[in-house]
Amino acid sequence: MLAAATASIEQMFAPATPQPQAWLDGLNDQQRQAVIHDGGPLLVIAGAGSGKTRTLASRVARLIDDGVAPDRILLLTFTRRAAAEMLRRAGSLVDQRATGRVWGGTFHSIANRLLRRNAPAVGLDDGFTVLDQGDVAGLFGLLRAESGFADAKTRFPRQETIAAIYSRAVNAQEKLGRVLEERFPWCQDHADELKEVFRQYTARKRRHNVVDFDDLLLYWRALLESPTAGSIRRLFDHVLVDEYQDTNRIQADILRLLCGADGNVTVVGDDAQSIYSFRAATVENMTEFPEVFPTATVVKLEQNYRSTPQVLHAANAVIAAATDTFPKRLWSNRPNGARPRMVTCTDEAAQAEYICDRVLEMRELGIPLRDQAVLFRTGHHSDGLEIELSRRQIPYAKYGGLRFLEAAHVKDLMATLRILDNSRDELAWHRVLQLIPGIGPATARRILGDLTGSNEPPLRQFCEASFPVVAEARPVLIELQEALADCAAEQRDPGLQIERLLPFLQTVIERNYDDGAVRLADLEQLRDIAGAYSDRSRFLAELTLDPPQSTTDVGPPSLDDDYLILSTIHSAKGGEWPVVFVIHAADGNIPSDMALNEPGGVEEERRLLYVALTRAKDQLTVSFPQRFYHRRFGTDGRHSYAVPSRFLTPASEHFDPVVAGVPEEDGTAADVNRGRDTVAGVLEALWE
Repeated sequence: MLAAATASIEQMFAPATPQPQAWLDGLNDQQRQAVIHDGGPLLVIAGAGSGKTRTLASRVARLIDDGVAPDRILLLTFTRRAAAEMLRRAGSLVDQRATGRVWGGTFHSIANRLLRRNAPAVGLDDGFTVLDQGDVAGLFGLLRAESGFADAKTRFPRQETIAAIYSRAVNAQEKLGRVLEERFPWCQDHADELKEVFRQYTARKRRHNVVDFDDLLLYWRALLESPTAGSIRRLFDHVLVDEYQDTNRIQADILRLLCGADGNVTVVGDDAQSIYSFRAATVENMTEFPEVFPTATVVKLEQNYRSTPQVLHAANAVIAAATDTFPKRLWSNRPNGARPRMVTCTDEAAQAEYICDRVLEMRELGIPLRDQAVLFRTGHHSDGLEIELSRRQIPYAKYGGLRFLEAAHVKDLMATLRILDNSRDELAWHRVLQLIPGIGPATARRILGDLTGSNEPPLRQFCEASFPVVAEARPVLIELQEALADCAAEQRDPGLQIERLLPFLQTVIERNYDDGAVRLADLEQLRDIAGAYSDRSRFLAELTLDPPQSTTDVGPPSLDDDYLILSTIHSAKGGEWPVVFVIHAADGNIPSDMALNEPGGVEEERRLLYVALTRAKDQLTVSFPQRFYHRRFGTDGRHSYAVPSRFLTPASEHFDPVVAGVPEEDGTAADVNRGRDTVAGVLEALWE
């Protein structure tokens, strides 16, 4: 009796037995075709929102259900979380214990696993260790110093820049000269020194039996070209790859060597969403797949389950002009929705005001803030919006790019302004003085001691005194002294003061940071914001007492546990929201000016906008400012004018034109208001 009861309890908690061919349930015809594909190469072109994860998980389940040993299936993804989620879904369709034996993980994790078993075959010693990105930069910094390049008379690239150059050359399999010319032109004069650093780096790693992330891929490829290659290939009967459009040349080589031209390889991706060339990903891996694997079957997933037909019409029109993607047209069975808006704004302030108005309006109509997202090309494009959101007490979380008012270079500017506002601000002086090359904590303390040792105002003393500093520091110190003196004479306009400080800060940025153009754009944006204030003290007080970052932390909930999403388009890939705003959609931003001179840059920018548009489920708004205001010290400033992104021209018929500040007809809001008025009338009749 006890045994029967125990068996009954065990049966109660045992995993449910999947139904036969559960992996086909709910799939459309194209998804089914991909899942039941028998053998040989398979390319699945999965449009945005077309259910690629479900399709790939169902294929894994189908292979296991057909008798393929789970430990002979290799599933390659770009994050460990993605692999775990895909195998979890597959486990809900077949025996979960079976999917637990699948080789699932990232390219790097699988490479590490294989190399642990076969290290001697490629010249590695057993027990090698893997350097993370911080370790790599640190080692380059050590070699930079040991070689004497850090003490050179001219500025030598920082350790993080050296690491980025090295990784780009390795992953893209490009010659150093080309990498420097196309990606790091300011470092071209140091090509010979960089070659020497890279040689030392390789020798140091070999001597200490360590590898970096790039080495893992290189050694895996070498393993597949070694006498051990046959045993590696025989490990797997089927190889599946997710997000194939984001692979680099080495990863494509690994796949070709592992599977052969006619092997059982399935790759899933969307060439129209290939937006990571800065990580050495190349869309050619997808477009050339049928050439590398001549017997490949190609399946397109074009039914979109995310967006309304109106959103898809606009997105399709944008990507239809692409020159380097497989032709596809997304469609949806979802009911018709609102037409996307194309909003023309007078300037950046009008854009920020319009977005805030619309966000609050959507919230009042029952759409929580967290179901709304504002997307932009690069981090500093949200600067003005963040200020406006903070003024209106709209909480938000920002993903991607630099967090405005928290980034180091913005703090540098704010500290300099604080000196002008209160020249006895010891913390601000310490920060600003140490921005000068050759001045460290000890020298900064000595200078500050001189400034506070008399009854004269510290700022006046600083601007008039001559300090004993190293030769490297003197020209930058003089530039700071002159800038502060000029700013002290201009008491009222903080925008003009920031403009005068920019030459000094530009020198600091170029020396201390890699992404100088982006950071300088942040400061220029802050200058434009400051121009709206009548005096510096008020500007500093408002930003200090209620800074934007006080409402961006997602961890602790806000009063109503809700927050608006701000994100760069790159960080938004893979996400979706009922309401999406795409801001700064003007030529020069999308496409970015910097992308115009890069090979394939314009087409990648088109794909980037396509990714942004296809994040919207129900409502899509695209906006651009017509006018940007630029101030110059001692002048009244000037305006430059913008036009909508060139990528939007073929899609214009799918947008409703809106001018910010002009009342617009909104059927949804009108219907809701009419409903509210009717109910109110009924209730008032009862009360009377």
